Amino acid sequence: MTDEYLRVEAYDCPAPTCAAPAGSPCRTASGWVAVQYHAARCQLVPSSSQVTSVPMPHVRRPGTFWTWLPCAAAVGAEPVAHVRIGYARAETIHHSFDAQHDSLTAAGVTRIFLEDPSTRAADRPELENAVAVAHEIRASGCAVTLVMDEHKRLGQSIVLARLAEELRTGGIGLQFLSGSLQGIHDPGGVVFTVLAALSDMQREYNRNRVLERLESRRQRGEAVGMRVTDDNMLAAALHLREEKLSLRKIAARLVISKGAKAGQHPSPATVLRMLRKHDESTIAVKSMAACKRESEPCISE
Repeated sequence: MTDEYLRVEAYDCPAPTCAAPAGSPCRTASGWVAVQYHAARCQLVPSSSQVTSVPMPHVRRPGTFWTWLPCAAAVGAEPVAHVRIGYARAETIHHSFDAQHDSLTAAGVTRIFLEDPSTRAADRPELENAVAVAHEIRASGCAVTLVMDEHKRLGQSIVLARLAEELRTGGIGLQFLSGSLQGIHDPGGVVFTVLAALSDMQREYNRNRVLERLESRRQRGEAVGMRVTDDNMLAAALHLREEKLSLRKIAARLVISKGAKAGQHPSPATVLRMLRKHDESTIAVKSMAACKRESEPCISE
């Protein structure tokens, strides 16, 4: 469930090495935000009595230094207030924030996050900050709405889909002051549902494209994945093969010299592919040389 972590945080953590108060994430003995909530705390939630592991949401920033957070309101309780957070982004350095800032201010938004137009298209640091603040305020019991001038300010539609999915997880509303999506959209509304589905479709599309490229490379006989062999490894493997060693023993004596697996031994399957490729290449070269020798008398005649 998307709000499962809020149910867990409604209780103090009974783990002696944590003892995080209600409203705050669990922490490690070293003082960092844990990657998941302690089982003893999860079991305090009636609906999660059989659940021993609840992952730490991204908004709690697992792995960072732990700090105390305000106690979250009880799940299902009426919001104590309504906070609206604004976000504006200029598409280029030649565009101004003035029009967006004015429209947000006129709509009653007082806290506005401005995205530097020089930021790379794939990065939205101020948007991430706005969402993080919205999650923190929402956890304190206030209703929160993220307000923008127009959905086109986000650029790519997939960015909007991912944003909607993250806001829906935290129960945060989304409002556009103009454009085709103008209006206030509830986290459980149809707009969020459609955008979340679009996000899932985009992830599935990207995954299928990667698998198709890998399969195409396999069919062409190309190596798939990180290359761990080199000429020095091949020379050593050929020498060891001449000594009648098995593939397993050959692999145990070879060492990868570069890349993420530097210092490790290649697998016997990797050694087999390397030697097979060398043998096939050698046979092809010898065949071409033999054909050339056979054709020379014909040419001289």
